[in-house]
Amino acid sequence: MGGADTESPTAELTPTESVAAETTAAETTVTETTTTNQSASVTAVSGDVTVEVVEVVDGDTIKVVMPNGSRETIRLLGVDTPEVYGENTPDEFKGVPETDAGKRCLGEAGEDASAYAKSRLSGRTVELRYDEKAGKRGYYGRILAYVVVDGSEFNYDLITEGHARFYDSSFEERERYDRAEREARERGVGLWSCATEGGDGGSDNDDGLSVTVAADAPGNDNNNLNEETVTLENGGDSAIDLSGWTISDAAGSTYTFADGTELASGATITLHTGSGSDTATDVYWERAGAVWNNGGDTVTVRDATGSEVLTHTYD
Repeated sequence: MGGADTESPTAELTPTESVAAETTAAETTVTETTTTNQSASVTAVSGDVTVEVVEVVDGDTIKVVMPNGSRETIRLLGVDTPEVYGENTPDEFKGVPETDAGKRCLGEAGEDASAYAKSRLSGRTVELRYDEKAGKRGYYGRILAYVVVDGSEFNYDLITEGHARFYDSSFEERERYDRAEREARERGVGLWSCATEGGDGGSDNDDGLSVTVAADAPGNDNNNLNEETVTLENGGDSAIDLSGWTISDAAGSTYTFADGTELASGATITLHTGSGSDTATDVYWERAGAVWNNGGDTVTVRDATGSEVLTHTYD
């Protein structure tokens, strides 16, 4: 939430402040005298600093007063909470379906993340820990830092409690945060419940292809067919040619992908039960009624030869 600092400026949802650059003893250029009486200027690595939290903007952004009295906006490093000031993009959160239900669920999760941050950080004295690999400031000029409160790394707590996703960027704690997100997803806690409320937990195969189902569309399924969906995500390193591949339910109803359909690495494609114009990310079955049983069903994905690639049963 609050715009990741490595993203393009259009992703920023809150105004960027013009902030005074902080100068600390740890950042001051110092002169060291060598044994040959030659001097060399070196810049020390930024260290920990204690600050006062004056505002919690949302789950991953706070405003603080620095030791020198200046005010700074802090973007919590390595995490991204759902938006509260704009529309969420479900495909940023693995397993959450690209549906109105998925977006609504993420919006509620964003509010929960903000409330959690306020309960732990508002008005508190906290410590900022910088990360040499990430750098001190991000794209928008905000300070990037880990926030330590009561001896606990708050950024990491956001992920373990399911209030944030791991933001895939360059920082020292990257692998630990990635593992923590996977564990939170497996438990279905916090925002990851959106994968079961707006869809289901999904399944994947050894090649990184995963499938999730949103069987229970809002209202009467038969009157809202395009919110009944199956989504494939390619988590592998190579594109997948889906030409002639099929998706079927337990009763044998089968959809066949058109020739030339390709699923790029890292991309998703969503099959809607109803009608519409096919795109690279959304295809339409053109069915007159609902397909997927709300009480449970089995999704089977087969390649063009008819070989089973992936199967997923939900209750």
